[in-house]
Amino acid sequence: MSKLDFAALLCSRLCHDLVSPVGAINNGLELLSGEQDETMREAVFDLIEKSTAQTSNKLQFFRLAFGAAGGFSAHLDTREAEKSLRAFLAGSKVDLSWNVSVSELSKGGVKLLLNLCLVTAEALIRGGILEVTFKSQDDDRVKIVISASGERVIFPEDIKLALEGSVKEQDLEPRSAPAYLASMVVRELGGNIFIDNLDDKSIVISSSFRSNA
Repeated sequence: MSKLDFAALLCSRLCHDLVSPVGAINNGLELLSGEQDETMREAVFDLIEKSTAQTSNKLQFFRLAFGAAGGFSAHLDTREAEKSLRAFLAGSKVDLSWNVSVSELSKGGVKLLLNLCLVTAEALIRGGILEVTFKSQDDDRVKIVISASGERVIFPEDIKLALEGSVKEQDLEPRSAPAYLASMVVRELGGNIFIDNLDDKSIVISSSFRSNA
């Protein structure tokens, strides 16, 4: 698949996630133009405020997960990654447990981390706990372990194949594009992705890679 075609898939995924909150803002503004009841106006303002925050949170997350955040800097502060992930999950039924002692990570490492968190959180279709743990290893490598547990876990086969980098190009869709991006990034970092303990209530995804790549 060409880089242009894959970029189009990522753009489609981003637009899919933004269309709902942006649409809610637009609908709210239309309602305000003709609504005179003060109680209703307050409710609409609340809707617009929440939708605006959601849109901003998603954009900041996708900037780090899909884009080129950080400019020419080789590394990013992991606190920025945590902040964007918490904001992205705000309002969802997924609670984040962040156990990270590494203060900074390569931009590729942050991109890998956030995309793995994205696909893992989406497996928690009824909410649950997303736990992120870093483990420093020998020879300048770091290991990410992402555990998800909840009432119901669904991890589609196309996402699994995309993470493994074995999905057929014609089967790649916007939904699975973040998983495929993670597989490409981890190869550049000289690492691998492992899927463990997958059942209907939990999943563990881990990756070991060069921290300075």
